[in-house]
Amino acid sequence: MPKFSVIIPLFNKEKFITNTLKSVINQSFKDFEVIIIDDGSTDNSLAQIDTINDNRIHLLIQENQGVSSARNKGIKHAKAAYIAFLDADDIWKQNHLEVLYNTIQKFPKAGMYCSRYITEITKKQYIHNKFIAIETTYEGYVEDFFKSSLINRVALTSAVCIKKTVFDEIGGFDLNISSGQDLDYWIRIALHYKIAITNKTTLIYNYNENNYSLSKTPIYNKKLINFENFQKFEHNNPSLKQFLDLYRVEYALNFYLLGYKKQRDFYLKNVDKKNIPTKTKILLTVSKFK
Repeated sequence: MPKFSVIIPLFNKEKFITNTLKSVINQSFKDFEVIIIDDGSTDNSLAQIDTINDNRIHLLIQENQGVSSARNKGIKHAKAAYIAFLDADDIWKQNHLEVLYNTIQKFPKAGMYCSRYITEITKKQYIHNKFIAIETTYEGYVEDFFKSSLINRVALTSAVCIKKTVFDEIGGFDLNISSGQDLDYWIRIALHYKIAITNKTTLIYNYNENNYSLSKTPIYNKKLINFENFQKFEHNNPSLKQFLDLYRVEYALNFYLLGYKKQRDFYLKNVDKKNIPTKTKILLTVSKFK
């Protein structure tokens, strides 16, 4: 059995999938399988995959059902005890799986492992992300996952690895969510398992492409996270409350700027006012949007 199963959902990424896949094949740690789930691509993505010959690559094809369905299908076919996720337009550094493997050996009680990452804004502009209360050289269990994720998220999909038993125990990505399904999953995992972080940066996150893809669908056409699923945990977890409020406010503002006051009020109804930044409070009440 391989040590890792690498899950890559694919939908119309012909410009990126070759470099993404090469970043996996060229890993210094060689004991893995790659499961690509094509989610009904209509471009030349499959032709690009055919240019790479490696018997560790397995291709599954399904009609377009969304990224959650694709990831869940990939995990179900995975042979390894550890599942590493990679989006089809992100790039792993050569040591990504090696670093994750070493961290797993040192901190085996975690259910999820998070590698550090840099964000590519443009080809010449990068952000080196930092996390609250976690030193840049720290490796180990994360004391307060939600507090540490208030500015930059500790868990970013292409930097995350989980035990397959986590999938067996709590299920997979929510098929009822079309935007934020990864965030929902990391929250669910963090509520039930220890989280560990590496001390090395091994992912280049393609923010520009991901942000463009997300922006194509207006928020009123997206199936969003149901925050009520986490309310029972918020009362005894102030960090979780603050973390979720950030996203409630983000949703409320996006709806309000499009003229949807009712949806704004829906997402704000359970928000602690102290968790709303001053500038955002002003935007949420500007008269032109009433």
